[in-house]
Amino acid sequence: MKKTLFLGFLFAAWLAFPSCEKSKQETVETADIEESVNMATADDLFDEVEEIADQAWEKGTILLKDGNADRPHLGDCVTITVDTTAIPRVMTIDFGETNCLCNDGKYRRGQIIVTFTGRYRRIGAVITHTFNNYYVNDNHVEGTKVMTNLGLNENGFMQFKHEVTGSITFIADGKVLSWTSLKTRTWIEGRETPRWRDDVFLIEGGSTASSSTGGSHVREITNPLRRELNCKWFVSGTVLTTPAVRPERLLDFGDGTCDNLATLTIGDRTTTIILR
Repeated sequence: MKKTLFLGFLFAAWLAFPSCEKSKQETVETADIEESVNMATADDLFDEVEEIADQAWEKGTILLKDGNADRPHLGDCVTITVDTTAIPRVMTIDFGETNCLCNDGKYRRGQIIVTFTGRYRRIGAVITHTFNNYYVNDNHVEGTKVMTNLGLNENGFMQFKHEVTGSITFIADGKVLSWTSLKTRTWIEGRETPRWRDDVFLIEGGSTASSSTGGSHVREITNPLRRELNCKWFVSGTVLTTPAVRPERLLDFGDGTCDNLATLTIGDRTTTIILR
């Protein structure tokens, strides 16, 4: 009788083991997806800051691009103040204390404070962005971004150096992602026109990230990220992320189609993820 009971126990344990293992795999995969979405969101939020500043400068000084439809990151609820007596000049972009629905469909509140030695297109200009209680879709953005206009490259395209040190607190899960990046942004289309939505940039470089949960990562752009200002997301490019203790993962933003989808590959597993 005891032998029969013992064999029954082993059989039940054998049945339970695959279920536990499957649950563990699903949990890990879900965590990987959430982590990759958070890092893609950080890339996007820090990348768009200079676009917001440039659009605000044009609006605030009533130069060039007019009409809300051609200021994709702004909206009627934004107040722009430019102090032209300060050296370097200072511009404050104030979205207000409550969420402001902008033309790109994102909600923003708080302030972006911009100091600049020259306009965005001026070679050698240095533009520094800081934040005051700044939120995008309730994600809290903090830190400093410095952009330097490097002039024209060998192909005649204007290039910019981006340096970011900051963090984002995500409303979805409460995690804090600390972020450091050094990238080059090349303006390949739209520089000769006064419109925003025909501007296209290629972004190269890398970043390091660490999460409040203890994970750290090194990220390298392995194929340039293509940013078209008529789209809310990167439309193509790949980023290889190397965690400190887990397998590498490749994030692919697609074939150029403007959508909120990307694919995440870890080993022999590929999953489609939805970008925020």
